[in-house]
Amino acid sequence: MDLYIIWFLLLLGSYFLILFWYMHFSFKKDFINNIFGFGALLFTFINILLVMLLMNQDPTLYIDIIPMFSYTLSLPILIIGLVIIISTIIVFLIKKIAFNRDFNQFWLRVEESSKKRSKIMRDTLRKIPHVIMFIGLFIVWYIGTAFVIDFSGSTSGMIPEINDMGRLYFGLIMNPNNIRDVLFSLGWFYYLLFFFFYCLNLIMLANEFTRKTALFAFPFNFVCRIFFSEEEKLSYGAYLYFTLGQMFAAFITPPMVFFAILGISSISDLLTSQIGIRYGKTKIKWNQEKSWQGTIAGTISCFIISLFFMGFNWAVIFTLFFLIFDVITNKPLKLSDNLLLPIGLGLVYTVIEFLFRLDMVTIFLIWI
Repeated sequence: MDLYIIWFLLLLGSYFLILFWYMHFSFKKDFINNIFGFGALLFTFINILLVMLLMNQDPTLYIDIIPMFSYTLSLPILIIGLVIIISTIIVFLIKKIAFNRDFNQFWLRVEESSKKRSKIMRDTLRKIPHVIMFIGLFIVWYIGTAFVIDFSGSTSGMIPEINDMGRLYFGLIMNPNNIRDVLFSLGWFYYLLFFFFYCLNLIMLANEFTRKTALFAFPFNFVCRIFFSEEEKLSYGAYLYFTLGQMFAAFITPPMVFFAILGISSISDLLTSQIGIRYGKTKIKWNQEKSWQGTIAGTISCFIISLFFMGFNWAVIFTLFFLIFDVITNKPLKLSDNLLLPIGLGLVYTVIEFLFRLDMVTIFLIWI
């Protein structure tokens, strides 16, 4: 119990500092992005702490489940903090002792070189990691599901039996003693997806916080200097908004829905911008930075992705909302689509499933 209290207090203190730093370093003109990003962090952190408190009321979870959750949630924070300290010391030694030279000219040349890239290349370099992430996680799921089916004869552990996360959540609030059943009903793959984006999000937050202060350093700070424009350097990077949105979606949706959302946020978003840049001649009236050609391409890919992971009914719903979200982001709504797509689609699924309980069909399972 004493160890549990230590880890819980570490999480509580760390989450408070992260939330404070997020607003402290945010670009005040990005008001809506700040609200959505902070809200996603706050909701996720509060619910993690609530789940930890509920777990502590069940003695059957003391031996293995509580320690596993405590370590998994807390150790990434400690490791990232240690990396920040080591990186800061190394950068200080390089600047003051080892070379005693100014690196500003070097970074200026790097930044000038990056500005010479075409708009298509810049967009590809920024978004292709999202696509690679989706493909990698999908391969893990597909191979894992095939292995589990061969081993146990079912998809137990890979796909939760209960897809209505809203009812599950409110059921837990109404009956806190049901925490053990809820935890095990989600399946281990749900936790793998969430903890992946939880850790990735902590890394992105550390990178953003350290680049906005002259006191600390982090190994990936150079990425911002290479790829960001002067305007982008004032706000948070798109990669942070992406991981924030995906962490939120991974928390409130089951794996197959999350895969659809991740695929839409990566592949559909990439197609929208690439087709728009290359062939977009009919601009959207209220947003001249987007074209109907790009939006239609993204909408079609959204329907295909949703169809394979969730079935026809949900594909129609997600496609409709993708179209709405795509045409209102940036202008007239000054909000990053990296936040709106995962958060919006995640909430759409949770609310509609809670109210109407629509059937969901994962076509990929037929091929396994």
